[in-house]
Amino acid sequence: MRALVTGGSGFIGGAVTRTLLAKGTDVRVLLRAGTEPNIPDPAAVEIVHGDLRDAHAVRAAAEGCAAIFHVGALYSFVADAAELHEINVGGTRNVIDAARVVGARLVHTSSISTIGGMRGGVIPDERQETSGLSPGPYKESKLQAERLVRKEVTRDLDAVIVNPTFPIGWGDVKPTPTGAMIRDFLDGKIPAYLDTGMNVVDVDDVAEGHWLAFVHGQRGERYILGNANLMMRELLDHLAELSGRKAPRVKLPYAVALGLAHAGALVGRSRVPLEGVRTAREIRFASSARAMRELGLPQTPVRTALEKAVRWFQQLKQGGRS
Repeated sequence: MRALVTGGSGFIGGAVTRTLLAKGTDVRVLLRAGTEPNIPDPAAVEIVHGDLRDAHAVRAAAEGCAAIFHVGALYSFVADAAELHEINVGGTRNVIDAARVVGARLVHTSSISTIGGMRGGVIPDERQETSGLSPGPYKESKLQAERLVRKEVTRDLDAVIVNPTFPIGWGDVKPTPTGAMIRDFLDGKIPAYLDTGMNVVDVDDVAEGHWLAFVHGQRGERYILGNANLMMRELLDHLAELSGRKAPRVKLPYAVALGLAHAGALVGRSRVPLEGVRTAREIRFASSARAMRELGLPQTPVRTALEKAVRWFQQLKQGGRS
């Protein structure tokens, strides 16, 4: 089988590509010019250069593929709203059109942000949808993209949606906001923390979940790909034990963090993105029971996933990534 992966230069996209190769799949990746697959051996895949905003490029890349894993997106809390919409929503439209033309099954990578955080102490599952105003343009673009896929399923599109939580592990190249927190912790650059919570999962389990969704997922359904619910203090304590560094003990009030983010936004630079702080206001716990039950989603221990992440950032600092 031949599969197309968009976003193969990124964290999740690279992990999905590695997983597909391990399954014996013939993998084609759609990449922007100047980027390469986030895998140990880029020569193992067919590379097609193009932009998600270019419908003709996406259509050509999809030719002959039985599966499309649409992982590609602009993941940024500081990018322009129009650009986020063009890539994350318009790009998804182009992928949908290509999947329909070539007859491929689509696995769409959405986000836990489309489900939202805990309400009334209840841990959410796939039945919940985020409510109220989005914390920023990135989250809004992911919400609109998922809704677009769900709408097209009612028009006979063969698609499954997966909602990763907060992946960690090997290959966090940019890095993601969660990865940046781990990197900064290892560099001693986290003097305080926000009292928030998140669901943490090994990126390799997320990638396996994509494959399992393709094989076993029900058309039009969505599956949360996650694992352990941790408060930020718990996560930092794990990192302290693994790295030998001390975890910060100063808990930053939300109002202070929000003020710092607003101030940074006014001057055009901030280590505390406004959308990230607004997102942290919610406890982003989640249940992956459905994905475990219906797909067989693996649950690598969070400590193992954190060990992979620590090794990754330590190797990067030393100039390697093997």
